[in-house]
Amino acid sequence: MRATWSIGRIVAATALLCGVLAFADAAAVGFPAEYAPMVVEPNVTAGKTEFDLTAAQVRAKREHKRLYVYLGAKDCPYCRAYEAFLRQNTDTLVPEFARDYLVVDLRSALSVKANMLFFKVGAESLDYKTFMDRINDERGRLLVYPSVWLFNTEPKPLMQMPAGTGTFQTVPEQLEILQLVQ
Repeated sequence: MRATWSIGRIVAATALLCGVLAFADAAAVGFPAEYAPMVVEPNVTAGKTEFDLTAAQVRAKREHKRLYVYLGAKDCPYCRAYEAFLRQNTDTLVPEFARDYLVVDLRSALSVKANMLFFKVGAESLDYKTFMDRINDERGRLLVYPSVWLFNTEPKPLMQMPAGTGTFQTVPEQLEILQLVQ
C-alpha cells in the first residue's frame, strides 16, 4: 500500500523539521556547555546593552578562579569558528579551563555596536570605551567579535589579549593564553 501525504501533513512535517533545526542551531551558539560557562544575557533598555559581571566576580572569588570572559555574537561567523574549535578540543582544553577559570559567556549580536555596549560590576556601569580605558586594553578603539578578557577577581586584566578572526585557534595557542604566556 502506498502512503499519501496531504498538504497539511507536509506543512506540519516541514514545520517540525524547521523547529528541530532551529533548536539545534541555537544550541550550537555560545561557549560550549562542556566548559560549564556562566552565561550572562544582557539587560537591554533604550538602546543600551549592559552585561552585569557582578555575579561572575562574586562566584570567581568564592571558587578562587580567574575570569575568562568571552564576548560572542549570535550572528558572528568568527565566533562560531572559535566555538567549533573549542568543541573539537574538549578533551585537552576543558581540564585546563576548569582548573583556573570561570568561563563567562556574554551573549550579544553584531548589531550591538561599541556605543551601545556597557559592562557593570557592582554599582558601576561603564560604556565600552570607558571600560576598555579603565582596564588599559589596547583594543579599546574598536569592538571586535569575538573578544576575550582574562581577569582576576577584582576584575583586573591579567594580560593583553588578541581579538577577532583566527584568534588562538590552535591548542598550543589556547594553552599559552590560559597559562598567561605573552
